[in-house]
Amino acid sequence: MILFERYSKLRKAVANQFSTTTQELVDKALQFAEERMGDLVRYDGTPMLDHAVEVAYIVATEVGLGRNSTVASILHDVVRIEAKRDDEESLNTLLETIRKEFGEEVIGIVMGLASISELKLNTHSDQASNFRDMIVSYSEDPRVILIKLADRLEVMRSIVIFPEEKRLKKSWESLNLYAQIAHKLGLYNIKSELEDLSLSQLEPADHKHITEKLREGEKERMDFIERFIEPIRKGLDSAGIKYHIKSRTKSVYSIWNKMRKQKVPFEGVYDIFAIRIIIDCAENLEKAQCWLAYSIVSDFYTPNTDRMRDWISIPKSNGYESLHTTVAAGDGKWVEIQIRTERMDNIAELGIAAHWRYKGVNQGAQTSEKWLQRLRETMSETKEDIAERFDAKPASGEIFVYTPNGDIRKLPEGATVLDFAFDIHSNLGCTCSGGKVNGRAVPIREQLNNGDIVEIITQKNQLPKSDWLNFVVTQKAKQKIKSVIREEQAKSANLGREELERKLKNWKITRNIDEIVAYLCKYYKQRTGTALYELIAEEKIDLAVVKEVLAKWLSGEADEERRAAEAEAEARRRETTARAQSKQSSDALIIDESINNIVYKLAKCCNPIKGDDIFGFVTISTGITIHRTDCPNAKRMREQYPYRIMEAKWRESAQGAFRVTIAIHANDSAGLVNQITEVVSRDMKLNIRSINLNSRGDGTGVGTISVEVPSVNVVDTLIYAIMRIKGVQKAYRVKN
Repeated sequence: MILFERYSKLRKAVANQFSTTTQELVDKALQFAEERMGDLVRYDGTPMLDHAVEVAYIVATEVGLGRNSTVASILHDVVRIEAKRDDEESLNTLLETIRKEFGEEVIGIVMGLASISELKLNTHSDQASNFRDMIVSYSEDPRVILIKLADRLEVMRSIVIFPEEKRLKKSWESLNLYAQIAHKLGLYNIKSELEDLSLSQLEPADHKHITEKLREGEKERMDFIERFIEPIRKGLDSAGIKYHIKSRTKSVYSIWNKMRKQKVPFEGVYDIFAIRIIIDCAENLEKAQCWLAYSIVSDFYTPNTDRMRDWISIPKSNGYESLHTTVAAGDGKWVEIQIRTERMDNIAELGIAAHWRYKGVNQGAQTSEKWLQRLRETMSETKEDIAERFDAKPASGEIFVYTPNGDIRKLPEGATVLDFAFDIHSNLGCTCSGGKVNGRAVPIREQLNNGDIVEIITQKNQLPKSDWLNFVVTQKAKQKIKSVIREEQAKSANLGREELERKLKNWKITRNIDEIVAYLCKYYKQRTGTALYELIAEEKIDLAVVKEVLAKWLSGEADEERRAAEAEAEARRRETTARAQSKQSSDALIIDESINNIVYKLAKCCNPIKGDDIFGFVTISTGITIHRTDCPNAKRMREQYPYRIMEAKWRESAQGAFRVTIAIHANDSAGLVNQITEVVSRDMKLNIRSINLNSRGDGTGVGTISVEVPSVNVVDTLIYAIMRIKGVQKAYRVKN
């Protein structure tokens, strides 16, 4: 058949590796795919099936997966194309046919691949980590992510057939997403090839320059390597060590990256290649043989002790074992030498060495890292029946959803439209009145699913409500809702108090306002003065009636009620103090008190945060105010009202957001504000409430940044992080 002749390379590879049954199933898959997409072509006019078959070849020969993965690779475009037609009945019929003909496992793999293909990847560097995690989250079967890497490798090998816009987009994705995933899996060859192919499109001039330089110096380099290793060979032979030596030239991308980071020309990159000495010996002799080889190398060449890495005595936590040293080879040349055994080299080549970790690539969610690590470890043990040996689904508890313009947001499972709005911006959350999910209008409490496209609907006059706390799940949303409600209650209470004070002045009532409020609380059955003030502000209490009530009280007619009110007010003060002392926590307002029963308030004069030494000050009308012990008002309060002072301390389990202000003195340089916001927001994951930096006109600038922190411990880390920014001279907490 012409079909079998065209794809003879794959068929021969399958025949060499698999059983006759597998060969027959692969042929069947080729015929099945050709019948359904034989008339489809790629950009260069070649059959679309060429892509799927080449992916299957990479999967079987370079990645080393088995029968079901090879078959799924051949069929994955059939399912992807059918899924794009948006005909559910036709898609279900196709899937049922594949299930009957090729099995349940193949269905699972092709559906996972189709899901990843539908992802709308946005080429923004700050989104790359989230997209990598999202790709992993779609890979419930571990083979899916491996086949997807093979798929992308084939695309990049054929990149020249695509239009320019697609070439650039696919190259960016390959470099920032897929190469990084391959790196984490220890698939070094795939990672390096993806990087080099991407660079050839994204930076063609640089790629051509480095490639030509490598080609020009190849003979000289090979001659140098031979001269360099000749004495080492003699020394190893004399010692009776059984070994072989490999030399590896750095990838074009690695050289380019080093040139860019170190700001040097090609000639300034000294470690263009590395020598690997691989020893064949029994496992119980490995350490001794490796160190003997190192001793022989150091007899001929002087090692750079700063570049010595001993991962044999104490292997890396990911299992990687090797001795690395860099030696001076004369004429200003440095050569990296890696010494390891066959066993160590096999482990590293199979991926268990986790090349991504010891090279410092550590991006993305921790849960995804663990999932990839388990996959890597499973791969190193066996390439057969991988799905059966691995609990594949990442138990990350995360979902990934899109904004209308294609940006991706990572949220916990169970997150709602309102959580999404607060994740975008606090102000968007506060004014959120609903949303659209995949074009469908939904309420703010609608739960989101992986891959949803979410648009937020707002109303200018909308304000957070206390019942929102019943369905939001993110801390950011909860904290902001509580904060706004407290602010609104405080604002309402202030208005109520101002209104009452104004009326008392008009009525010419000069009695102490604390006594008046205590009496009115008794009369209107309110627990705190704050609650009374809110009722006044909301006009739920008629001030004309208040005037009559107070007139009756001041005339002596209600003397008995007055004494009872005073007694109850005093009892309430004692009860409040006792309750607060028994709780031994001033942060209950944040973590476990109802919003409507505010007992504690954090003083604005000193802004205490968790970890500060604090005390409570009992007020008659507004409960307890929490102050730092070094508050500017502390001395006056202790001297004038010692009976209102109470001991207070933070509960160990306290959670919440406290505002802290950091003063900054720095050089007046462009981009400083961006650097500070990146460190605080991106690196430390803290919410910035305000930032203000002004130039002094003498080359320096001063200002402040207001940040929400969970405790005083974070403040020290925050200040240290800001101080590390180039140009920052001084940073310290503003304590009033």
